Amino acid sequence: MKTKNFLVSGIAGGIVDFFLGWIFYGMLFKDSFPQPEEGTNSMVMIFLGCITFGLFLAYIFTKWAQISTLATGAKAGAIIGFFIGLSMNFFNLAMTSDANIQTAALDVGIGIVMTAIIGAVIALVNGKLG
Repeated sequence: MKTKNFLVSGIAGGIVDFFLGWIFYGMLFKDSFPQPEEGTNSMVMIFLGCITFGLFLAYIFTKWAQISTLATGAKAGAIIGFFIGLSMNFFNLAMTSDANIQTAALDVGIGIVMTAIIGAVIALVNGKLG
């Protein structure tokens, strides 16, 4: 694994994740999902979570799968987004009394789209770095 590829593509993916989250959850579907409290460090934690997720995908792409093209990154990202989104929403449905299946399905769909884009960015950066 090339450490530079892992770090640079992972950070790029994390930044893309943060901005896509803002677009999807903070603007387009903000009425469907709870918003972070103002005046807390929640935005810092969200940013760190996004960077961690970007690094996670970059690790898979650079260490295990050697994914370095836009198309394969998008496909792999969509599949990973589907399984992570489905898993997390099943747990949420089991643990939260106000969760509903429609919001869970929406969240899985958003997760697929977002992770496909994040995966494409990570793979593209990874491919450009060689």
